[in-house]
Amino acid sequence: MRTDFYHGGGRRELPPTLSQSVLKRIMNMRNAFARHDSYGLIIILGLLLVCAAVPQWSSARSLKTSTSVNIVNNSNWEIRHVYLQPTDQDIWSTDQLNGSVVAPGASFTLSVACDGQSTKVITEDKDGCFLNTTISCDGNATWTITNNLTPDCD
Repeated sequence: MRTDFYHGGGRRELPPTLSQSVLKRIMNMRNAFARHDSYGLIIILGLLLVCAAVPQWSSARSLKTSTSVNIVNNSNWEIRHVYLQPTDQDIWSTDQLNGSVVAPGASFTLSVACDGQSTKVITEDKDGCFLNTTISCDGNATWTITNNLTPDCD
């Protein structure tokens, strides 16, 4: 193996023992990096497993309960949409009526899967006015909507 280098303007061949020792050092460094890479890979895989397991553990601890809500419309408003919202979050579900309407004098029973102790039920009429109530997830509930309630029309 010939290894040349320039020193002081002249060309000089390295002695074989020096080039062999440099080559051994480079190989030892590669082996060291390979060992560290495998340790790093094991650590990364372990962290990924822990991150994947955490949601499973937390969902196992928070048991979902199921309840039903009977929405009775004793008002003059036509209810066009019903949404659910966890009381500790600011996200709404999709429309639970799926295109149906709860006419004045009619009722609608809704099955609710609760993650916590309570959930919010929100109704919307054709004018975009909202009414809401919070129901307990301990048992079935009835929400009677009357003309005495003041809708939020902002």
